[in-house]
Amino acid sequence: MGQRRVAVLGSTGSIGQSTLDVIAAHPDHLTLAGVAARSRIDLLARQAARFHPPLVAVWDDERKAELERLTGSNSVLTGLDGLIRLATHPDVDTVVLATSGYEALVPLIRAIQAGKRIALASKELLVMAGELIMRLVQEHGTSLVPIDSEHAALAQCLAGVPKDQVERLVVTGSGGPLWGKTAAQLSTVTRGQVLAHPKWQMGPKITVDSATLMNKGLEVIEAHWLFGVPLERLQVVIHPEAVVHALIELVDGTLLAQMSPCDMRLPIQYALSAPERWAHSWPRLRLTELSALRFFAPDRAQFPCLELALKAAASGGTACAVLNASNETAVRAYLDGHLAFADIPRVIADALGDHATVAHPSLEEILEADGWARKTAQERIHQCSPR
Repeated sequence: MGQRRVAVLGSTGSIGQSTLDVIAAHPDHLTLAGVAARSRIDLLARQAARFHPPLVAVWDDERKAELERLTGSNSVLTGLDGLIRLATHPDVDTVVLATSGYEALVPLIRAIQAGKRIALASKELLVMAGELIMRLVQEHGTSLVPIDSEHAALAQCLAGVPKDQVERLVVTGSGGPLWGKTAAQLSTVTRGQVLAHPKWQMGPKITVDSATLMNKGLEVIEAHWLFGVPLERLQVVIHPEAVVHALIELVDGTLLAQMSPCDMRLPIQYALSAPERWAHSWPRLRLTELSALRFFAPDRAQFPCLELALKAAASGGTACAVLNASNETAVRAYLDGHLAFADIPRVIADALGDHATVAHPSLEEILEADGWARKTAQERIHQCSPR
């Protein structure tokens, strides 16, 4: 494999920063062709100074002016057009989607249509438009590889296994910061407890999703589209040690598992190197240091967001776009202090209940459902009061 020229959308987030660590560790295989960020412009400026990527983009004109002041450059791309130019540029062959915002959906689709190889960390995009995205990947003869630790694990377990020999895919989750708490404890949970993930260092939005177990529901939908497996053959189990990131069950009952430390550089490197594997100097899993590997069924009554996600997945179509948009809106309101933690699933349930699902939606119908859901969720949030 020759050098891969990588553009990173969302380079200042936790996944983006880890991606740049991987690129820096493998200069013979990878070069940074472009970066884009929505916020933390000071960090984006430092990344540009360190890697000298020829393409740099930001989300809006205000941040463009700030970045140009910090870097002395007047060639910063901006807005949706700038993101699309970066994602489809002829000097880019691999696009890492490391931003969770729905604004990345159109650049993702344009990158696929341009034949770019996609390394996807944003599960929300496949939740919104999985059917459309995977159809376009096939039509344009390119590839989409997952960066999510669970889906990277599934991809590795499935490598070389005939599809008709696979009985079930098992997505594991640590349970997040609130697993094991009683209903009474959950009713009085603090923001500090919600954001204190026991295993992973992640951004606040995904940490809240981990606390509600919404992230596991989103990951089921993502796995459904990535691997073409029916929903009834996907399972979620809680695994507090977070050592086994996923398993597959074969038709004869054999289980194949992928195990590694909780370090996002590992699935990122696999996404960028596959089908090759590259040596690295990062920490490795020591089996003799493991005391136990435990697995539990998730409690859907105490974590209703998981149930809502699975119901939306069964409905399909624009229901999944509404699930994602209402969840993003509710989580943002919670993080801003405008919504109680317990009201997050209520906002999502109301939006899903009011939505008339469109099956097999176009891009326009997906974006319309997304906008409708955000407006509807915001109206519901205004009726609630944080406590």
